[in-house]
Parts: sequence; C-alpha cells; structure tokens
Amino acid sequence: MNIPFIDYTKTILNKVSFNAELFKKELKKAFKNLQKNEWVELTAWVFERFENKKHLQPCLIEVKNNRIR
Repeated sequence: MNIPFIDYTKTILNKVSFNAELFKKELKKAFKNLQKNEWVELTAWVFERFENKKHLQPCLIEVKNNRIR
C-alpha cells in the first residue's frame, strides 16, 4: 500500500518538529516533490498544526512569504 507523499511528509514533519533546521529541510524537500495544490494543502496544515511552536516561527515566516525553496 502506497501512502501519498503529502501524508508521508506530514508524518515526517511531525517527527522533526522539535528541530527547526530539520523541519525546514523537510519542507524544502516537500516543496520540490509536491504538486502546487498539495503544497497549498500542506502549507495550511503546517500553520494549523505548528503556529504555536515558537522555535519554528522563522521557518513558518519563510513558508508564508514563499521563500522556503
């Protein structure tokens, strides 16, 4: 059974959310591998899930400003 890449990415982001550097690295990978509609979905999920994590705020700002590439 294959899981969609977006679901795999969400799993990975949950696991690395303790480290802002790893989190950003995984977001960059996701950006390269997801379709535009999936990226929009992932972005919304990231903000919903991690907006209260202060250590991730710089990364989230980059996502919001489309500078995560």
